[in-house]
Amino acid sequence: MSKQTGRRRHLAGLTAWDRCAVMGVVNVTPDSFSDGGRFFDTTAAIKHGLDLVSEGADLVDVGGESTRPGATRVDEDEELRRVVPVVRGLASEGVTVSVDTMRASVAEQALAAGAALVNDVSGGLADPRMIPVVADAGAPFVVMHWRGLLEGGNVRGTYTDVVTEVVDELHARVEAVLDGGIALDRIVVDPGLGFSKDAEHDLVLLAHLDRLLALGHPLLVAASRKRFLGRVLAGRPEATPPPARERDAATAAVSALAAHAGAWAVRVHQVRATADAVRVARAVEGAR
Repeated sequence: MSKQTGRRRHLAGLTAWDRCAVMGVVNVTPDSFSDGGRFFDTTAAIKHGLDLVSEGADLVDVGGESTRPGATRVDEDEELRRVVPVVRGLASEGVTVSVDTMRASVAEQALAAGAALVNDVSGGLADPRMIPVVADAGAPFVVMHWRGLLEGGNVRGTYTDVVTEVVDELHARVEAVLDGGIALDRIVVDPGLGFSKDAEHDLVLLAHLDRLLALGHPLLVAASRKRFLGRVLAGRPEATPPPARERDAATAAVSALAAHAGAWAVRVHQVRATADAVRVARAVEGAR
């Protein structure tokens, strides 16, 4: 099991922060639901990653493929072209870089370019080579709850008991990852908010983070700007949710809740407010 201080577990191979870490997002894509196209070229993406660090990000997650519902996959060469130079540029500046990819080839080249962590939204299911590549590199690995690509809309978002089913499915996936050779102390779990889940499912999962933490691994919570926050802010089912970039205050609220619950990290697009939120949560924790 990963090293634990109080309720918060830490990941082998990375800094052991004394609070919930902040993972900033760099989308090197033209079609991300939140900031697609804004940081599409290498220079802009590297600058954005460095700006996120200056605003309080502890690590930066670089991705070259949108996973929004309905998105079509980019080809392998294009994803490599987008991601690897950005990873190399940020790592050369001393940034702790996570690579957000479902492709083993991209993970392999990103790790060679200096990435410290692989964040695969499929938990290794999309590419059978992913687990061996990560195991051979000895890198930490994020296992997200996943029920398939979201092309064509929400995939199998039906649950009798969403918390129990997500916990059980994550546990089974972690066992498969362990069997594939990734070390126990290098596994992170992520409930996959918004992936094959509606707003009610996401909120119930956030209300039961203790059940996810009971899996015994560091927990990543990635709620930033997601649809369920738009639904919450709209207030009424018939009301129009605010656009993604107007959900940052709500994201920071989730970050504070996740930090208080004992999450290892939160993944966010707008860093400064969340960096403040997790530090306040840590101060309150320390005052107990």
